[in-house]
Amino acid sequence: MIKNLLLVGLGGGIGSILRYAATLLVSVKKIPYATLSVNIMGSFIIGLVLACSIKDESFANNWKLFLATGICGGFTTFSAFTLENMQLLQSGKTGMAFLYIALSVVLGIAATFAGYQLFKN
Repeated sequence: MIKNLLLVGLGGGIGSILRYAATLLVSVKKIPYATLSVNIMGSFIIGLVLACSIKDESFANNWKLFLATGICGGFTTFSAFTLENMQLLQSGKTGMAFLYIALSVVLGIAATFAGYQLFKN
């Protein structure tokens, strides 16, 4: 258990540093290219990790924790969101996947707006 927490924490720290570096490298005001870039890259990386773990059962759980949960989790939570939707789609739960997507986007924006409104002054 402790080892797993350390793997996730180390990966998360690396992912967070990479995320911050990406925002420093890509700073465009009109469109958040840095966020878009890390979301797409993180989704790609988590797709690779998923494929490796399905294709090769010996792909250690340690690597999944470090790469997917840790680095991708610190780099972007969007990658976890896309992984969960892929799993829903692969299990034939298309309606649930689209409901999850819609609720996540709409409620996420609404919650951000509510939090902003609550503390803006």
